[in-house]
Amino acid sequence: MARERTVVKGIVLRAVDTKESDKILTVLTSGGKLPVVAKGARSRKSRVTACTQLLAYSELTLSESRGWQYLGEGNTIELFEGVRKDIGLLSLASYFAELTEAAALEGVESGEILSLLLNALYALGNLKKQPALVKAAFELKLMSLAGFEPLADACAYCGNPEPEDPALDVREGVVCCGKCGKGERGLAMPLSPGALAAMRRVLYGDPKRLYSFSLADADLKKLGDAGEAYVHAVLERGFGTLDFYKGLRSLGE
Repeated sequence: MARERTVVKGIVLRAVDTKESDKILTVLTSGGKLPVVAKGARSRKSRVTACTQLLAYSELTLSESRGWQYLGEGNTIELFEGVRKDIGLLSLASYFAELTEAAALEGVESGEILSLLLNALYALGNLKKQPALVKAAFELKLMSLAGFEPLADACAYCGNPEPEDPALDVREGVVCCGKCGKGERGLAMPLSPGALAAMRRVLYGDPKRLYSFSLADADLKKLGDAGEAYVHAVLERGFGTLDFYKGLRSLGE
C-alpha cells in the first residue's frame, strides 16, 4: 500500500548526519516542530540536498512510516543567501535556529514563531538591520510567543507605569523600579527608559514592524543583555551557537 503523503512548508532548525548518506532534520512548520528523515540527502545524486541545509525554507513532501516522517521531495523557497555569505550573520542565524528549536514544541501550532524566524533572517540578510537589535528583539518576542511574555506595562510592585530606574527581573518575568521588591525579586537586569520603551514595542507592538526602530548604543546594550539573560532564565540552558557568535564578535572588536 502506498504511503499517504503530506506537503508542508518549513525551515530546517537542525540537520544531523546519520548512516552513510542520510540526515535527520528538525523542521519548524506552522503546525509545530517536526523530526524528518532525509534518506540519501548527502548523496551527490540527491535532489533534496538543498532543502536539507540548515536554515533552508522549503516546501517538503513527507510520508509517514512507523512514527517517522520521511522526506520524499523538496523545493526550496528561500535559502537566505545574504545571511549565508557572512560568517557573523550565519552564526547569529544559527543561534536563532537553536533557540527556536529549544522554544518550539512538536504538534503545537507555531505559525507565529515560524514567521518570526523567517522575518528575522530576512531582516539580517536582506534589510541589513543591525544584528544586535534583531537579536534582542528576536529573543524577547520568541519568549513571548512561546508563552513566557514578561510583564512590562508597569512596575510589578508599585504599579508605576513608568518605573524609576527600571529593571527586568528575569526570574520572575516582570519589570520593576530599581528600588522596588528588593529582597523579594530574583536577578534584576538594569534597563533604561529607552530600553524599556523598546521592550514594550517588541512585546506589544505590530509584529510586522518588529525591527523598525533604532536605539542609542547604551540603550541597545541594556535591552540585549536583559533579553539574553531572560532567555537563559526561562529555558535554563546555554547555547553553543551563541558562544560561537560572541567569540566572532570579540575577534572583530
